[in-house]
Amino acid sequence: MDMENRKKICCFTGHRKIDGETLQMLSILLDKALASLVSNGVTVFRTGGAMGFDTLAALKVIELRTKDQNIRLELFLPCREQANKWDKLSREYYEYILSKADSVTYVRENYQMGCMLERNRRMVDGSDFCIGYCTLEKGGSAYTLNYAKKHNVRVINLATMM
Repeated sequence: MDMENRKKICCFTGHRKIDGETLQMLSILLDKALASLVSNGVTVFRTGGAMGFDTLAALKVIELRTKDQNIRLELFLPCREQANKWDKLSREYYEYILSKADSVTYVRENYQMGCMLERNRRMVDGSDFCIGYCTLEKGGSAYTLNYAKKHNVRVINLATMM
């Protein structure tokens, strides 16, 4: 794939639990970051389908697609049972996002140790940008942002803008 075509992919990573006030600020910052990326030719967006930031990002991409049919939403999911134990509202959002995705990739059929980290690496691999919301130095989001940096993916951590 040539560099011109490659410079069109962005993945997302972030915390699952976000309080209401933070969520409002994140929504505004995410809108600005997405507008900037789209104006620079990014058309493919990848998310891991988790609650919290992943859900917000996916909903924003779906909204963007109503204005630009070139936008694609790719889901990279750790396993088919990812949302089985979630509350009803979170599962409804998950099912809605699944129904709107342009593609869905399952890392494993069933949950296995390490499938979340493998999902995160697959999302980052081939991406040019990674938008995150990470306030911690450890955990899945921190791991994913560090993995992205090590692989020369441009990282935008919205937590540093708040």
